[in-house]
Amino acid sequence: MFTESVSRKMRNKISGYQLWGQETMPYMRSTYGLGLIAALIFCISSNANAQLGGNNTYESLNLVTSARVSGLGGTVLAIRDNDLDLAWYNPSLLNETMHNQLVVSFMDHVSDIKLVSSMYSYTHKKYGSFSGGIQYMHFGTFQEYDETGVFIRLFTAQDLVANIGWGTAIAPKINVGTTKERTLDSMFYVGANFKFINSSYHFDYSSFGIALDLAGTYYNRKSDYVIALVVKNIGTQIKPYIPDNREPLPFEIQAGISKKLKHAPFRLMLHAQHLQKWDLTFVNPNDVSSSLDPAEEDTLFFQKLGRNVSGFTDKLMRHAVLGTELVITENFNIRFGYNYLKRKELKSAPKKGMAGFSIGLGLKISKFNFSYSRSSFHLAGGSNQITIRTSLSDFGSKATVPDPGPVPE
Repeated sequence: MFTESVSRKMRNKISGYQLWGQETMPYMRSTYGLGLIAALIFCISSNANAQLGGNNTYESLNLVTSARVSGLGGTVLAIRDNDLDLAWYNPSLLNETMHNQLVVSFMDHVSDIKLVSSMYSYTHKKYGSFSGGIQYMHFGTFQEYDETGVFIRLFTAQDLVANIGWGTAIAPKINVGTTKERTLDSMFYVGANFKFINSSYHFDYSSFGIALDLAGTYYNRKSDYVIALVVKNIGTQIKPYIPDNREPLPFEIQAGISKKLKHAPFRLMLHAQHLQKWDLTFVNPNDVSSSLDPAEEDTLFFQKLGRNVSGFTDKLMRHAVLGTELVITENFNIRFGYNYLKRKELKSAPKKGMAGFSIGLGLKISKFNFSYSRSSFHLAGGSNQITIRTSLSDFGSKATVPDPGPVPE
């Protein structure tokens, strides 16, 4: 039981499901200077029955780097525009409109955990669009003690991910019975992300690995809807934390669809996560009720969502992420998101609160696009995220934007 409990905490700290930092773990005592932390490390590889996020290493790969994505529920694959930050999640969205763009994001996560990311894109006329990005997550500063309680030193824990992306369009053409070919009003796109992961949780506890994302997107210009499929985190640990003990990466299959309403300022989105596994339910040992102290009921309608579903519907909804973007003007929009799985895993008794819900806004001022989001994880709080995006072509001498080729009518 102790092994399972510790394993859950250590695994899920990276995905944000457990608080882990200087505020929640003020010190670590260790036999021979490393005892307890070594035990926690060992527990990572145990087969505890916990949430899906606790069964893999490098869970920081699943963290959201974009404030726009965070505000839409945490999973966004099917938006076709010039937002470079979306290429983190679906590299087939890379296109010539993102040429020479730079995006920087910062997230103030739970406890004292911080996340910083940045990405740049360049489009080549012949070979497609490329991106280079870096994601750095700092889990805080820790105090190390020996077995007698004597302070030894401070140490930090961090994850670093370097990403190289590529995407290109495939324009299908058909022969309509004449010698002239016509380009369809639909476009197909493919892309890939190649990621290098370096993880260090102590001076003597580090790991290095690689991962690959493969993606495909279908975009219908006339109807303005997008369908996308992404296979994420195909890879391995090259250097495991513990010699000869390689752990699986958070492999995942995702799909999504979005539709911009023609006569209304809404973009509606439905995304499916963890398609590689049907049953995402788990037994929560903390989800207990007492007949002496009846649970407090949620009072708001949107707080009751997902409270009474069960069986097949519950398993189906755990894959769903719902989002909507209210496009008020070209330079201002508001976003809402709902992640059913996150709510089921993070809600607390007796009051469920706003876990699983998120809200955000986007604003363009001069040459800069600003995005802000607030995601709820617990009654105690959530995370705030901000993203700033700009085109370097708007400053100084303008870079030449490559010819994107034929545009479907």
